[in-house]
Amino acid sequence: MQILIPVAEKIAELLKARGETVAVVESSAGGLIAAALLAVPGASAYFLGGAVVYTAAARKALLDIPDDAMRGLRSSSEPYARLIAETVRVRHGAVWGLAETGASGPTGNRYGDAAGHTCIAVAGASAIALTLETGKADRETNMRAFALEALQTFRKVVEGQSP
Repeated sequence: MQILIPVAEKIAELLKARGETVAVVESSAGGLIAAALLAVPGASAYFLGGAVVYTAAARKALLDIPDDAMRGLRSSSEPYARLIAETVRVRHGAVWGLAETGASGPTGNRYGDAAGHTCIAVAGASAIALTLETGKADRETNMRAFALEALQTFRKVVEGQSP
């Protein structure tokens, strides 16, 4: 968390100053993104909620994404990350939605992505999706890397920078 909290503090400062809010959905980061944002005092001013969506059953229960919307999509992809970022944003009534979906390891996923693969998306006034490949099989290392990349990407988007 030591590496994540300074980025979360900057995000908190920006969101509070602008009166903006965020909702988070993550999978292979395992809740680290939300935990970092919630570790900052005053998080209730900007953090509306989030979910760790690790399975199709969780996606259905927590995000209520219809099967039709999933046609042609797969988890751990940029289009899917965009979909869940926008879905969590709308469901929570947030200004911003932040999503992460990937394969933390030690093995890859059933779609052929290697361990260390994740896709991150931000939805809101500005939107972006990107893919990160760490090239590592270590689960814990990847989880931290995924959370850090998601937070850094979100900070840049909120600041109006290109990630």
